[in-house]
Order: sequence, then structure tokens, then C-alpha cells
Amino acid sequence: MTHAPQATALYERREGYIPRVAAIHDLCGYGKCSLGVAIPVLSAAGCDVCPVPTGLFSSHTAFPGWYMHDTTDILSDYLAAWQGIGVELDAVYSGFLGAPEQVDIIKQVWDTYPDALRVVDPVMADHGKVYPTYTTELVAAMGTLADGADILTPNLTEAAIILGREWEGADVDGETVRSIMGALRERGAKNVVLKGIEHGDGLIHNYVWGDSVDFTETTNAKLPYMLHGTGDVFASTLLAAVMAGRDLACATAFAADFTADAMVVSAKQPDFEARGVSFEPLLGKVTALLG
Repeated sequence: MTHAPQATALYERREGYIPRVAAIHDLCGYGKCSLGVAIPVLSAAGCDVCPVPTGLFSSHTAFPGWYMHDTTDILSDYLAAWQGIGVELDAVYSGFLGAPEQVDIIKQVWDTYPDALRVVDPVMADHGKVYPTYTTELVAAMGTLADGADILTPNLTEAAIILGREWEGADVDGETVRSIMGALRERGAKNVVLKGIEHGDGLIHNYVWGDSVDFTETTNAKLPYMLHGTGDVFASTLLAAVMAGRDLACATAFAADFTADAMVVSAKQPDFEARGVSFEPLLGKVTALLG
């Protein structure tokens, strides 16, 4: 792991204060991901998590026969009710979306809470393929949301889609990494965390670069299996570390280590490759950020 020589915390945690985070993600009944990850992880970091469900899923979409209910029609009234009771937010964290109209709703939340940290995990694709619920219109709208992020956390597929580039696979060289991250910053993202890169060396590389941190790399051993929901675990633990007052380089390293450790725990569970990431026994590590 290489730390950047200069890094500035994006959130200053005040002693005794519990920050409030709007988590704008889908809610999945089985297969741990999205709000099922964000709520416990951020709560373990001493945050007041306010969920905004962008869709209701019976299970994640790797299972056959999944059911989805799009919540777009209720979100404007849902969020207007928050304003009516004076809800304040310290961060707005968005992930999986159900319709392009939800992007406009998130931008309205940004306008309502201009001082809140904007964290965008553009959950829409992986391994060169767009998720089955995403339309061309939703993919394009997600790109405009990414442009306004204080922290943007794409994988290589999502970054390529946002930039209108062809996906070159997970094994790319350092020059390509810098080119992708630089282009995302030029579009407007203030800080970019590019995750899940392979260089053929048996490691998973994550990179961070932005206004608050110099170009930094973290590495973890590549495990011989893939799990659904690791991106949600990574983004949620990264934000948990940021809300605990860590700079983005430290937060990225923490998120990468936590995700890798959770994958090891997961492999000890029955049917682990289907059920998702078993992070629960490790939540004490997140709480320890407050120490």
C-alpha cells in the first residue's frame, strides 16, 4: 500500500455529534447489497442513516426469477416530507437507481442540502456488462450524476461507460488508469476512487486521486472467487471512514482491506457465492474508526 504525501479529510467529525447520511439505494430482500450493506456499515461508524429506497428487490439480480418494484413515483413526496420536518443531512450517498427520473431527484436533494458531501457509487455495470434493469436513458443519466460527485467510486466498466470508452477488461496498465481517472475529474468529479483493477500480478488494485488527495494506490491479494455486493461493501466502508474523519487515501485503504477480509469470512459460509458478502462479524472494525 502506498499513501499519498498529501491528503485532506473531506469531513471533520465533531466529538459527540452523530452525522446524518441519506443512503439512496435499492432495498434487496435476499443477497446482501445496497441498503442491506449501507445501513449497518454506516451505523457502525456512528452515523444516522436515512434510507431512500430507489427500488425493492426480492433478491439481487444474479438469482433467477427476481422481482423488482420501482419506487420512483413515491420519492418526491417521500423527500418533501423530510423537508417538512426539518431533516438536515451531512452526506448524500447514492448507488443503484431504478429509473432516469431518480437522477433528477438526487440532484434536487443536492440543491436542498448544498453543504452535504456528495458520494456517488455509479452502480450500473461490471465485467463489461450493464445490469439488466438499466436502460440506455438511465445509463446516460447516471453519467451526469457522476459529474457532480465529491467522491465517485466506479469500477472499470462503469468508468468506461461514463466516459463513452470501450471496456478493455480488468487488466489495464497504470497509464490507462491515470487517463480514466483524469478524464472523470475533468468532467467534474472532485475525487475519484477507481476500484477492482488487475495488473496480472495476483493483486487487486484500487486507486484514488482528486482535489483532496494525490494519486494513491492500495493493493490486496486477489481471491479465487467473486461475490455479489463487494462494490457496495467497499463504497459503504469508504464513506464510513470518511465520516469518521479519515482522509480519502486512508478511507480507500480501509475499505479495500475490509472488503477483502469480508470475502474471506464469506467463504466459510454455506452457499457463500450466492448469498453475498458476510461482513457482519467485522463491523467492530468500522466502529473502531471512532476510537
